[in-house]
Amino acid sequence: MTFDWSEYLKLAQELAGQTVSPANEEAKLRSSVSRAYYAAFCKARNYLRDIEGRSIPSTPEAHRYVRDKFKNSPDRLRRKIGDGLDRLRIRRNRVDYEDSVTGLPSMATMSLKLTQDIISMLCIL
Repeated sequence: MTFDWSEYLKLAQELAGQTVSPANEEAKLRSSVSRAYYAAFCKARNYLRDIEGRSIPSTPEAHRYVRDKFKNSPDRLRRKIGDGLDRLRIRRNRVDYEDSVTGLPSMATMSLKLTQDIISMLCIL
């Protein structure tokens, strides 16, 4: 069954505190995966910018730039962060663009855990 993309409007209205019928579970799980990616990406981007003083592109290329700065590092922990960002991005693209996504509950759970791990790793760099 394909996703009813108008469920995102219901979720947006629900999040904004507007009285509407609640969004369905799939919209919430998809948003969870997507937001988890952005939490990890923005924390990693800000680490590079604020701690390391790197200039981050202000274009969509920032996503690749941040991933590559971590993935191409000789440091094992940094590579682990980059690989995690890559896995989260792939999942985010699936939930944000594909009409049908299988295994969504476990994908959301894994994405949340991976995001927590990435944020923890950034704290110990």
